[in-house]
Amino acid sequence: MVSVKKTSVGVLLVVASLVAACSSSKGTAASSTNTPSSGAATTAAASTAAAPATASAVASAPAASAASSAPAAAGSTVPTTVSGSITVLTNRTDLTADGTMAKYAADFNKIYPNVKVTFQGITNYEGDVKTRMNTSNYGDVLLIPSALPISEYPTFFEPLGSAADLSAKYNFTASGTVNGQVYGIAQNGNANGFVYNKTVWAKAGITTWPTTPDQYISDLQAIKAKTSAIPYYTNYKDGWPLSSWEGAVGSPSCSAGANDSLSTQTAPWSSGNDLFQIDSLLYNIVHNKLSEPDPTTTNWENSKGLLATGKISAMWLGSWAVTQMQAAAKTAGQDPTEIGFMPWPSETNGHLCSVIGPDYLQGINIHSTHKDAARAWIDWFTDQSTYAVDNGDVPTLKSGTQPPALAAYAAAGVTLVTLTQANSALVNKIDNTAEIGLNSPTYRQKIVDIARGAAGGSLQSDFASLNSKWAASQKTGGA
Repeated sequence: MVSVKKTSVGVLLVVASLVAACSSSKGTAASSTNTPSSGAATTAAASTAAAPATASAVASAPAASAASSAPAAAGSTVPTTVSGSITVLTNRTDLTADGTMAKYAADFNKIYPNVKVTFQGITNYEGDVKTRMNTSNYGDVLLIPSALPISEYPTFFEPLGSAADLSAKYNFTASGTVNGQVYGIAQNGNANGFVYNKTVWAKAGITTWPTTPDQYISDLQAIKAKTSAIPYYTNYKDGWPLSSWEGAVGSPSCSAGANDSLSTQTAPWSSGNDLFQIDSLLYNIVHNKLSEPDPTTTNWENSKGLLATGKISAMWLGSWAVTQMQAAAKTAGQDPTEIGFMPWPSETNGHLCSVIGPDYLQGINIHSTHKDAARAWIDWFTDQSTYAVDNGDVPTLKSGTQPPALAAYAAAGVTLVTLTQANSALVNKIDNTAEIGLNSPTYRQKIVDIARGAAGGSLQSDFASLNSKWAASQKTGGA
């Protein structure tokens, strides 16, 4: 059993002021770790789901109708007077397929009996929803795509209330705020870390969490030498798990301003910076043959069972993944408590650090004809559903309870860092103009390919290229 270093400090929650201004933005993947969709594209509904529409690009989406009516504020309508049929888009195809979302709808209907809720579970959520947003047909309630610039939120979504009001009740409101208005409320939050199999690490003789990237590599080497497990699993083929490495920004430096500082940096991939440490660790894992032999054949759904049964030892994900791995362990006849969660291996002032931030934000389609019903769903789902508890998530509701997955963090005195959002819009603009794609899988798939010899160049040459692109874009403010 891997133990953790005890401290008397407890958990220090670094909550920087969340800026609710036009320049504020949703967090990077660091704070908006994507909960996975699983299996083939499925549609599950409390009623009958409509077939998704297709179109071209988000950039050419139609302007909102001036006649669209704003939804009523939370609590301002009597439940029995709220009516209509709404479609809710979700990436949780697993929960639509197994009936869980329908059960949530049934509970919702106990309070709002005149609202008919339909779910569309979408496997390729980011790509399909961005395409649909070129039309007016992108559901009534949806998870706002991570790649959509925050400056465009008012074009596509209804305002949900002022940041001043909603921030008193909810966490993570800055991530959905434009000009003082909130356009998206997080469905839940997550802490970042490595989900790991405690039994495998114990068999390798590892009794404490690593506190440096070099020690993490040494621990994986011990696992390779002393067990039959694959030390690390990249989930390269599915792509999005590699995107989640961006969620580590803020952990190496233990800095709430780590993502914002990218707007002023000219060489983020230089020694001493978060991106340098993050991408170097990924490269070294693969280069030292501590990951799966053929990353092009990975499978997200299969990886849950592989980790649960000790065939692989660790994956970088979010706290949301702990309950899924524990469920896989139970299904396989293993002890769910052997699934652990450890923070990024880098100490600041004697403490390990983990970024905590929102998952997808829920928004209301500005073209929806049932905005009161859509708003009722968002309010109920955030305030009254058991979704966050059921999935081991950090609650959006400030009065909520922290998930069991973070108990070990509390015991070890892990510092939880909430990223500021003041310069996120500028960071996104610089990133887009530089054509790097910090939140896209291809950027880190290339690092994996270089590390395994499937692409030319070296880590140093790749970092030099990334720095050059970033500096050129940063110089012009992403213009």
